[in-house]
Amino acid sequence: QVQLGESGGGSVQSGGSLRLSCAVSGTLYTTYSLAWFRQAPGKEREEVAAIDTDGSTRYADSVKGRFIISQEKVKNTHYLQMNSLKPEDTAMYYCAAANGWFLRYDPREGNFGYWGQGTKVSVSS
Repeated sequence: QVQLGESGGGSVQSGGSLRLSCAVSGTLYTTYSLAWFRQAPGKEREEVAAIDTDGSTRYADSVKGRFIISQEKVKNTHYLQMNSLKPEDTAMYYCAAANGWFLRYDPREGNFGYWGQGTKVSVSS
């Protein structure tokens, strides 16, 4: 059984930074992808960033150059460092895991079978 839990959300002013953490309990396959999604009121859920077991990453265009995804395998934890935050980044952020997937195989939202409960990020102007 695999469970994920996010933390680190909060309220910040425009231009500020936050670091989100996702702790994974249970055991994932040798091959996996980890991702952060977000959903703002009235908007569709979107992938923000993802990383796989080999360290490959991908980012949404809207966060490139501002957000960094990373992982500490020994702690079964991955992170989303969010810098230069904008009001448009306000959303619920969810971490997710796709067992058996490298990013080069292009996993999509439906391929992420494990999800955290979400952590709220609010950015004020």
